[in-house]
Amino acid sequence: MTTHQEELLPATRRALLHRIAVAQSEGRTPSLVAAVVRGGHTVWHGARTSVDGHGPDENVQYRIGSITKTFTAVLVLRLRDEGLLDLGDPLEKHLPGTGAGEATIAELLAHSGGLAAESPAPWWERTPGSLRPELADVLGEQPLLHPVGRRHHYSNPGYTLLGALVEKLRGAQWEDVLRREVLEPLGLDRTTGRPRAPYAGGWAVHPWADVMLAEPAEDLGRMAPAGQLWSTTGDLARFAVFLARGDDRVLSAETVREMRAPAAAAEAADVLDGAAYGLGLQIQCWDGRLLVGHSGSLPGFLANLTISVEDDVAAVVLTNCTSGPLPARVGADLVRIVAEAEPRIPEPWRPLPEVDASVLELAGQWYWGTHAFALRLTADGGVSLEPLSGNGRRSRFRVNADGTWTGLEGYYAGESLRAVRRPDGAVSHLELGSFVFTRQPYDEGAPVPGGVDPEGWRGIA
Repeated sequence: MTTHQEELLPATRRALLHRIAVAQSEGRTPSLVAAVVRGGHTVWHGARTSVDGHGPDENVQYRIGSITKTFTAVLVLRLRDEGLLDLGDPLEKHLPGTGAGEATIAELLAHSGGLAAESPAPWWERTPGSLRPELADVLGEQPLLHPVGRRHHYSNPGYTLLGALVEKLRGAQWEDVLRREVLEPLGLDRTTGRPRAPYAGGWAVHPWADVMLAEPAEDLGRMAPAGQLWSTTGDLARFAVFLARGDDRVLSAETVREMRAPAAAAEAADVLDGAAYGLGLQIQCWDGRLLVGHSGSLPGFLANLTISVEDDVAAVVLTNCTSGPLPARVGADLVRIVAEAEPRIPEPWRPLPEVDASVLELAGQWYWGTHAFALRLTADGGVSLEPLSGNGRRSRFRVNADGTWTGLEGYYAGESLRAVRRPDGAVSHLELGSFVFTRQPYDEGAPVPGGVDPEGWRGIA
C-alpha cells in the first residue's frame, strides 16, 4: 500500500509520532511500529526502536496473536454466505464428535459457546503444537465451563474448533484456505503462518531492570486459527480497509457490517468498560468513540487493530515485547488524534436521483400515541424513523421488493414497517410490528389499538 504522509498536517504527524514515542519509551519495548489509515489508504507510518538506525518499516513482520481470530471468522462467514452452513447450526451438524458440538457456530464466533478460555496445560502459547495433535488435546476432558449461549467467555479453543470446521468443509488446511480465499485476494502477501524476513524477534523485558530475554516462537499446530499469524502494519492497514468497507472478492460490505455488530451479551465489567464482541471482532468505546477491531498477544509480541468506521480512520500498532505499552490504548489514541485534529469532511449534500411519489407522501410527522416521530427518506432508498424529542426508539429501514421496509438497528431491527392505505388510496396509518403510527395523536380515523375515546380531547371539567 502506498503511503500518503503528506495528506496529514505536520502538527498531526508530530502528535502521532509523539504518542508512539511515549508508548515505546514508557512501555519499555524494543520496538513499536504503527500506521494510520484514512479514506481507504495509509496516511501515516511511524516507528520507534531501541536500536539506532534500525527502525522497522511497514514490511517488517510481527506476530499478531489473536488478530488471527478475525481472519478465521472471515473464513467462516464466507462459508455462511455460500450457503454451506448457517450461523445458527450447532457445531455437531458439521463437525461431529468434539464434545462441544452443542454450541452454535455464531456462539463460537462470539465467544459465548461456554468453552474454557485456554487449552489444558502446558500453556499452549509457549509450547509446540505437536503436544496437542488432536482436537481432544485442545479441548480437554471437560471443554464446557459455562452453559452454552449464556455468557461471553473468551475462548481460544473455540477458534480452534472454527478452524477445524473450515478445514472440514473446504477439504484443505486452514492456512492454505486462508491464503487462497483472503490473503491473496486482498494483497496481504506479508501475512503468513511462519515468519518471513524481515521480521522482529520477540522479547520479554525484565519488570525491574532494563534487560531482555528472548521468547520462543512456537508453531501452534491445532491452535493456529486462534493466534498463529505474523503480519505487518502495511498488510493490517489493508485488512482494516476491508473490515470497514468489505470487498466482494472476500466478503460483502453487508457481511463485514454484520461482523462489527455486537453478537454476545457483555459481562457487567465489560458494560462498564464499554466493551462488547461481534463475530470475530472486539467492540469498544474509548473516549466516547465506537471502535471495532481486535487485539493480540503472544509471548514476545503485542498487537492491535483499531477502526472507527464513523470517522473513517483506523490504526495498527505492533510491538515485540511480552508486556509493555497497551496497544489498544495507543491505537485508540492514534485514531482520536487524527479524528479530532482533522475531522472527516462530509460528502456534499445532493438531492435524491429519483423519488417514488407514494413514498414521498409518507415523509413528515407521525404519532405513536402521543409520541411525535419524523419519517425521512434516506439516500440509499430506505427511510428513517426517529423521535422529534427525547431519546426514543429510532431506526433506519431498508426497502423490500413488496414495498415494505425492514428495520436495520435498535429496537426495530428486523421488524417490518408498512404503509396501510384506505380503499381510495389515501394513507391511513403506518404499521410497525404491532404499533400503529398516525398523522394525528390517537387519530380516530385510524385503527388505534384499544380504540379512541368518543368524547375526544378535553380539558379538566
